Amino acid sequence: MNHFSIIQALCRAAIADASPAARKQIERLRDALARDGDAKSAGALSALLTNADRTRELAPSRIERSKSHLQGENLTRNTPVPVDRETSAPLADILFPSDIQPSPPLFNATVSAAIETIIEEWANYDALSQIDLRPSKTCLMYGAPGTGKTRLALWMAHRLDLPVVLVKLDGLVSSFLGTTARNIGNLFTFANRHRCVLLLDEFDAIAKVRDDPQEVGEIKRVVNALLQNLDARRDAGFTIGITNHPKLLDPAVWRRFEVQLEIPRPDFGMRKAIAAHFMPPIEAPDSHLRLIAWFTEGATGAEIESLVRTYKKATALRDEDRRGLLDTLRQFATLNAARIESERRALLFDDSANLFRAMKSDPILGFSMADIGEIAGKDKSTVSRQLGRVARSTEAEGSDG
Repeated sequence: MNHFSIIQALCRAAIADASPAARKQIERLRDALARDGDAKSAGALSALLTNADRTRELAPSRIERSKSHLQGENLTRNTPVPVDRETSAPLADILFPSDIQPSPPLFNATVSAAIETIIEEWANYDALSQIDLRPSKTCLMYGAPGTGKTRLALWMAHRLDLPVVLVKLDGLVSSFLGTTARNIGNLFTFANRHRCVLLLDEFDAIAKVRDDPQEVGEIKRVVNALLQNLDARRDAGFTIGITNHPKLLDPAVWRRFEVQLEIPRPDFGMRKAIAAHFMPPIEAPDSHLRLIAWFTEGATGAEIESLVRTYKKATALRDEDRRGLLDTLRQFATLNAARIESERRALLFDDSANLFRAMKSDPILGFSMADIGEIAGKDKSTVSRQLGRVARSTEAEGSDG
């Protein structure tokens, strides 16, 4: 089906808060696709409907019962936040479920299933209690910047219908001796008093290796204070730590987290899905989405989103310029050199025939002559001649060797 990625994105947005009538239309579309023999598209819509059913099973009644097991007061928008005594700067931001984007971040099936397991544990608090177990209350997320860790943590809080006490740990560090440890203590005391998710962003800012010879004794005391407070919070609420630099964390910090979730860079399929997710209202051809996914190998979701924004701007400024995508990729690669793999970036600025050969021969990209021609603004015969020229040149070099 043409433009199915856009239709799928629309269905995903609609099913998040679907009325019975909207759900019925998605079911009709699924059934129509199945009758037409498009099993893959029908299966994708079936998966959306199934996930929506599971989400409704988890919330809100079962989540509400699970929240009742958490000790503490309810946070409100008028609750005063603790501040740094020396600067009067707030030690945290408070985000409520209504402040958080309800749509889930995009991850591969393995990561998504792991995340769903954590949510299900909380939704089945009573069942776990009957066998003397409890949901996981501590989670450390780590991975490259831009992979969606903070957004994921906020979305999990939204699913659990809990406010977030969001802390940038580098903001707790004070130049005054003893103030940093006191800030940590005050912050945890505040979080433990309320029903909330404590989100410790930029965790490595404090949780450094205590044996680092470059650090003074104060940071060692700070890490010890952090460990003690994490232990004290274990039975008080849900805590999520986020770091871009897992190697900087003290081994004792790792042991405080029941769940240690690595957020990977997206693979080809996920990169294409991310590009499609951020593409509306522009209707990009499937070949364009595949090429964006191909050129962003090794990139994060945030970097792909940045490229899609560049593509959308170029589309708005160019009416019928069929060479627009390659021009846009070159522009993006020039302005964001570190975000494009060096080999792929070199292909963009190489002889077009070498670029066409790489595009045609890559099995993951799966481009036909027509696809390459559409993207490059050339007919298939021109693409074929250029590929033939490269092949003859390669054979000649081989015979000379």
